[in-house]
Amino acid sequence: MKNQYDIPQMGFGTFARKGGDGIEAMLVALETGYRHLDTAQDYGTETEVGQAVQRSGLNRDDVFITTKIATGNLGAGALISSLRQSLDNLQVDQLDLTLIHWPSPNNAVPLAVYIEQLAEAHELGLTRLIGVSNFTIAMLEEAQAILGDLKIANNQFELNPLLQNKKLANYCIKMGISVTCYLPIARGILGGVPEIAQIAARHGATPEQVALAFEFAKGYIAIPTSSRADRIRSNYLATKLVLSAAEIATIETVDRGQRVIDPAWGPDWD
Repeated sequence: MKNQYDIPQMGFGTFARKGGDGIEAMLVALETGYRHLDTAQDYGTETEVGQAVQRSGLNRDDVFITTKIATGNLGAGALISSLRQSLDNLQVDQLDLTLIHWPSPNNAVPLAVYIEQLAEAHELGLTRLIGVSNFTIAMLEEAQAILGDLKIANNQFELNPLLQNKKLANYCIKMGISVTCYLPIARGILGGVPEIAQIAARHGATPEQVALAFEFAKGYIAIPTSSRADRIRSNYLATKLVLSAAEIATIETVDRGQRVIDPAWGPDWD
C-alpha cells in the first residue's frame, strides 16, 4: 500500500531500536514485509537502519528511508552538513524523505532559514522528497509559500484513534500533503477502549491492528515500533484488515484529543 508519493503506508519506527537488538528488530520488520524505515538524527538509530538494510539483502530501491533533522541542526549553514552525516550513517547516497523534526523551539531560528536549506538539500539530490513533522497549518502555509513549486510531501505528527487531529489531517489531505502518524497505536492502551476492543474481537484482531487499519483506511502512513518479533509481525497484519464504513465511523467517535507528546516549547497545536 502506497500513496501518491510512493511512500509505503506501513512503516517501522526506529525510536529506541539501538544496537544489535535494534538491528534485529529492523531485520524482523524487513523480513515480515515492512518496506519503510523511519529514523531521525535525534534517535541515534541511523547507523542501525543502514546496517539493517545492508544485512537484509534487499536492494536500496526496495526500502523507503525517512530521517528527520534535529532542532540543533536548523541554523544557517547547519542542515546540509548534518544531512550529509545522516547519509554516511545510513550508508546511502540519497534519502527518500527528509523531514524537519520539530519547528525551531520558541522560533529561535526563523522558519525561512531551515526551510530554504531543506529546499537546497533537495536541489543537491540529497533527498528525493521533503517534508516536516509537528507543523501546524499556519506553519505549513508559511513553509509552502517559501518553497514555491517544491511540494511539502509529508507532515508527520501524533495521530491515533485517541488523538485524531482531524483539522490538521484534513488540511494536509486537501493540500496533497501525505500524513504520517506517530504513536499510531497509542502505546498499547487501545484495548481499554470498548469500541475498539469490540471491533477487534469481531475480526479476531488486536486493538493495535484495528487502529492501524483505521489509519490506512484514511490514507495515512503509520510507523508503529516494537522490540518484540511477535508484535512486529502482528502489527504488519493490519495491512490485510479491512474495516467497514460503520466501524470506521465508530472509531471516529472515540477521539479524546489525548496528546502524549507535548513539549513546553512545542508549537501552538491546531
